Amino acid sequence: MNDIDRPATGIPAADVPVADLPVVGVPAGDIRATGTPSEDIQARSTADRAARAALSAVVEPANRKVVARVYATGAEATWRAISRRDPHLDTDGVLARRAEGVDGAALLQHAAGLGIRFVCPSDAEWPAGFATMPDTLDAGTDSVPPPFGLWVRGNGSLAACEPRAIAVVGSRAASPYGRHVAGDIAADLAARGWIVVSGAAYGIDAAAHRGCLAMGGVTVAVLACGLDMDYPRSHSELLARIAQDGVVVSELAPGMQPMRSRFIARNRLIAALTSGTVVVEAARRSGALSTAHWAVKLGREVMAVPGPVTSEQSSGCHEWIRNRGAVLVTDADEVADTAGRLGPDAAPLAVGEERPLDRYSPDVRHVYERMPARAVTTVPDLARESGYPPPFVEQSLRELAAGGLVLAVLDGWVRVPGAA
Repeated sequence: MNDIDRPATGIPAADVPVADLPVVGVPAGDIRATGTPSEDIQARSTADRAARAALSAVVEPANRKVVARVYATGAEATWRAISRRDPHLDTDGVLARRAEGVDGAALLQHAAGLGIRFVCPSDAEWPAGFATMPDTLDAGTDSVPPPFGLWVRGNGSLAACEPRAIAVVGSRAASPYGRHVAGDIAADLAARGWIVVSGAAYGIDAAAHRGCLAMGGVTVAVLACGLDMDYPRSHSELLARIAQDGVVVSELAPGMQPMRSRFIARNRLIAALTSGTVVVEAARRSGALSTAHWAVKLGREVMAVPGPVTSEQSSGCHEWIRNRGAVLVTDADEVADTAGRLGPDAAPLAVGEERPLDRYSPDVRHVYERMPARAVTTVPDLARESGYPPPFVEQSLRELAAGGLVLAVLDGWVRVPGAA
């Protein structure tokens, strides 16, 4: 980890009151109960929180080996193992070198001063959608490792997300069509009471956030860097608006810079926070499609918006619809129908525009369709053409005439132009 990517954890321990320092980096046998049981539990909880904060500053996101150790032995023991260069976790010593000078307690205190809180799995705000992530740790390449914790900024609560949250993601280099569709879907989802989750990037992400905010909805932005910076910088105002009623989230500690691998790992959190992911525009190799891949691993719904068949920006969406099981959606009603509750979120059956001829029985329509487009016809001629008996043909023509679709003339019957 170079200096520019070092989290703001190098605060000297002397700057932190001794009473506030958790017991981190010492053998488990040195942690002794010195007060009441509740005080001892609180001390261990504080130590666990500091260890998780330190891990988020040192270990790259989605590191299955380290996350599995945390769930097997605890965050404190895992942090001690990294600090001591456990060869099973850190064969080349990279993590140990990155851990030098990192103090979880100081990092928590520094973040609090910036208005950033740290949410752990034991907290009420921990998203319910993350509950299945630890179960995937034995799934090899299909695993979706949970974060050590989440750094959160904003007045909303993560607990309100899944199952009433939808991810809307897509290309940074979005077309006007893609931005329009993303904004409309997000706005209409917000009007239905859904939370919209995205990554605050240019293009589709920004359009989704803004569409939700335009309806007074709640939206969540998940970043691939520390929350002490806004990324991209030009979205500082947008991120501030998101934080007013929603939250800005990252698993990376303050001071951590955005990197391509961190964006890919970040997308698993977007998928896990939601009950479904909508890809609005994405080329075949678009990074936005990684969110769809994570969603599949978590058993969440994947939806895709079709685009022009000539558009490379929509080729990834078309591939997912054709070959990967994505549900084709075109609006918020169809999104809610796919990812929402049976019954209340069901979309009405789409039907075409009703035409005047639709009001008649199939047999009467058949008589009408046998009439020439512009020429006069007679009852005997229509009877031969349609196969119906003359009395039925005449009755049908009278019904059609009452509806303004045909007209009786001197020599027979004619269609009324444009009436059907």
